[in-house]
Amino acid sequence: MAPEQCFADIDSCAHHIAERLGADLRVAAPLGLGKPHGLLNALYRLTKADTSRSLSLYTALSLTRPRPAPGLEARFLGPFVERHFGADAVDPEYAVDQARNALPSNVAVHEFYMQSGALLHSGSAQRNYISQNYTHVARDLAVQDINLLVQLVARRETPDGVRYSLSSNPDLTLDFIEQVVQSGKPRPLCVAVVHPGMPYVSGHAEVARDYFDIELRTATSPPLFAVPRQPLDVVEYALGMHASALVRDGGCLQIGIGALSDALVHALRWRQQDNTQWRRALVALDPRGGTHALAARMGGLAPFRTGLYGASEMVMDGFMHLQQAGILKRRAWDNMALERAAASGRLSPETPGGHYLRGAFFLGSRALYDWVASLEAEDADALDMCRVSNVNQLYGDHQALASLQRRGARFFNTCMMATLLGSAVSDGLENGEVVSGVGGQYNFVAMAHELPDGRSVLLLRSTRQGRGGVETNIRWNYGHTTIARHLRDLFVTEYGVADLRGKTDSECIEAMLAISDARFIDALCAEAKAHGKLSADFQVPERWRNNRPEFLREALSPWQAKGTLVPFPFGSDFTEVEQQLLAALSWLKLRQGSWRGRLDIVGAAMKPGAPVTGEAEAVARMGLDRPATMGDRAWRLVLRGALRRTGIAIEPAEAAPGTDATGGG
Repeated sequence: MAPEQCFADIDSCAHHIAERLGADLRVAAPLGLGKPHGLLNALYRLTKADTSRSLSLYTALSLTRPRPAPGLEARFLGPFVERHFGADAVDPEYAVDQARNALPSNVAVHEFYMQSGALLHSGSAQRNYISQNYTHVARDLAVQDINLLVQLVARRETPDGVRYSLSSNPDLTLDFIEQVVQSGKPRPLCVAVVHPGMPYVSGHAEVARDYFDIELRTATSPPLFAVPRQPLDVVEYALGMHASALVRDGGCLQIGIGALSDALVHALRWRQQDNTQWRRALVALDPRGGTHALAARMGGLAPFRTGLYGASEMVMDGFMHLQQAGILKRRAWDNMALERAAASGRLSPETPGGHYLRGAFFLGSRALYDWVASLEAEDADALDMCRVSNVNQLYGDHQALASLQRRGARFFNTCMMATLLGSAVSDGLENGEVVSGVGGQYNFVAMAHELPDGRSVLLLRSTRQGRGGVETNIRWNYGHTTIARHLRDLFVTEYGVADLRGKTDSECIEAMLAISDARFIDALCAEAKAHGKLSADFQVPERWRNNRPEFLREALSPWQAKGTLVPFPFGSDFTEVEQQLLAALSWLKLRQGSWRGRLDIVGAAMKPGAPVTGEAEAVARMGLDRPATMGDRAWRLVLRGALRRTGIAIEPAEAAPGTDATGGG
């Protein structure tokens, strides 16, 4: 059966919905990629224009294009944003207004997970945030009297008629609708917004055409949101190396998004493809042998023969790279007899079906979306997109099967800070402000403790750049906790791995001190002693004094020189000139927060030193090659100074025409 009505025009569809449902719209929309921005914008504009109407939106991860600050940032990001996202890209207007505290009073947006750091200064976002585990969202949403669900879908003509795929987001829709129906409440009006670029995923993500009441299919659609690939630095590479030794061949893998996850994926790929060099680099980073000892006990140092099985709420680019490297290949079957046979090595390699990756939503680069589409065409069983209640927890009728499928599980997540006693700070600040959300992190940490051989691994940089300079991310205590200390397990920084499971408080403190930055170890140690949690006669081992950035640079320098540890190991969305500018702009950003740093910037502008390779092209890319105002000239001086602090100097004779090697204006 077809939907009741089909529309080809967004505004017509929005007006029909508004007339049908009345003045009070209570809308559910998927997180991330599955949000139909065009239709939501039309409904939002209708509500803004009529104060007798109201709109309550329940969603998460409302993705918007970067909005750069005036100055060098705008000069750099402006052209990139238009090129990368497309000139016809559409942002969710409610999210743009919310970020600048401009939502009208008749609109409320409730998110359970925010784009990281984007809404720290939005009063309405902070007030209307709902803190909940990912697996509890459908349950809590079912009592909110939702009358409209909207979702981007893929559409396919089949011999049996039209089918839809929830594609990027079967995560909550299936559970939510099911719980509403079971509760006896009216089923919300369901609108399928067809996007031609959305990969069709069959299996659990597929629904019949009559699952939706309305279909909206326009002649053209804006491009899908593609996440720009991030650069990696020596800290992240070191962290990824330590983490990669904790992964066991034949095990299960969960990873998230971000630079730390990318570093882990790169290290796993390196372990597989050039095992000798990977081992040498790990020895250079781990002279004390702590990571090697853990690898022998719970991980591995050899390449992957059986391969890994992926079970992750989020399917991101890393899984694509692991599959292409021959690592993500252990298949699982939703059949207990077959799975037991596979686990015992009795299953024939010719057994059909089975998936090697299960996820609840996907988000990443355009290459990822193309890869998902190719899997459907070449190996439709390989990827299973399904309910988040299946992926993120063991409870329910799938517990025995899921436990067997997720044997040897390593759940990798990131956090902002950790305490010496093993609690983690991942989603918010001690003043109550929300940075992102707990999402599925608690789910995976708890699951690691339930699985017989599962481990939770929280990744964090040992330090960060604060307003007053470098600060430690490992604290004695902090006024907000995402993961409580009774769930402490494995923590990884660039200096190693701390295994806290089953340890006493004093043992945990020593393990966390061992992976802290040496500049903060003495102060942390003194605080632990002051609270009676560390013996008064404890002495900091001298070998911990090497936990400094210069040690990491020296340890990994041979592989940086060989080009193994490049800033963009998976390719870049930035041109070579833009990559050079990124390094310079990062140098400036790190120094803008303190008076010493600002003095460095002034010094670099006044006495920049010798020209560097690509300098003229970089200045031109920023539109500062012919400065028209005093302000432009000042920006050019600052930019040139930063370029020369971060670039490769050239001989004076090779300097660009008209450029003074000592740095004229």
